[in-house]
Amino acid sequence: MAQVSLNNVQKVYPNGFQALHPTGFEVADGEFVVLVGPSGCGKSTLLRMIAGLEDITDGSLHIGDRVVNHVDPADRDIAMVFQNYALYPHMTVRKNIAYGLQNRKIAKDVIAGKVAEAAEMLNLNDYLDRKPSQLSGGQRQRVAMGRAIVRDPSVFLFDEPLSNLDAKLRNQMRVEIKALQRRLGVTSIYVTHDQVEAMTMADRIIVMNAGRIEQIGTPSEVYHRPASTFVASFMGAPPMNMLPGVAENGAAHLFDLPIADQVAARGEVIVGIRPEDLIPDATGPLAIEVDHIEDLGAHRLLHGALRDARLTVHVSKDVEVAHGPLRVAIKPDAVSVFDVTSGARL
Repeated sequence: MAQVSLNNVQKVYPNGFQALHPTGFEVADGEFVVLVGPSGCGKSTLLRMIAGLEDITDGSLHIGDRVVNHVDPADRDIAMVFQNYALYPHMTVRKNIAYGLQNRKIAKDVIAGKVAEAAEMLNLNDYLDRKPSQLSGGQRQRVAMGRAIVRDPSVFLFDEPLSNLDAKLRNQMRVEIKALQRRLGVTSIYVTHDQVEAMTMADRIIVMNAGRIEQIGTPSEVYHRPASTFVASFMGAPPMNMLPGVAENGAAHLFDLPIADQVAARGEVIVGIRPEDLIPDATGPLAIEVDHIEDLGAHRLLHGALRDARLTVHVSKDVEVAHGPLRVAIKPDAVSVFDVTSGARL
């Protein structure tokens, strides 16, 4: 195992496009870090730079005690799991898992032992003599993971490995990958555009936007104390409600209602409130006109208007709701305040 350190790493293509602005962070030994962001934010480029599949324009990359900027991918002691599995269709599962070890001239008995151990770990014992075309998507992804596991790498790199799977299988594989990483204790960096994957799998999340890091933190920190309006709206389904507010005399006001203190700004601000932090209350200070209800089984989402603003309220299935007026209260200490120009948290 090893830690991964990036010091002012950046990527500029020959045409002048800067895919990754100077970036620095550390992934501790054995930590599971998720890079998350929308398409084109630079997360896959960053992962490929760590893997050695993209050149680093500037800065330094350390894996363990080595600077690996100019080290070939095969010599970085990493293993990568891709979105498209990248299995050899003419080989059996057994041969797919063993192929990398055979290329490294590992002894046959050692290979056989490693393949057997990985197959047991991934519940692939019954499929070792099948070819990829005879497997489901989830089984193919397990084979790809088995091929990575047998290498005993210092670092696992995952490039959106679950995006080709259906929703039920994605949920199952999320649990399996996290449990496997915990069992092996291998430093892991995982790329996804799915904020649910990021929240449920990560020890820490790195939220990226337009080639820059917006925030690094635990899932709880990123969700409850977003560093910007981008993070607030990207992390969470449904996203945080963003409402126009005013800051004065050290407090933020929402439609003349003081809702947050110790705010240094003055003038217009953006007030952020998570849908689950708005509580139906007959004596609540905010009056919403509910015009659409989403019944999602375990809970409901109430969509409506608060004066000229739109917002969403999250309630449990046991709460009686109807279209029309609804008064709500705000959970204490559940308000975020952002700068109206930069979007940064205040």
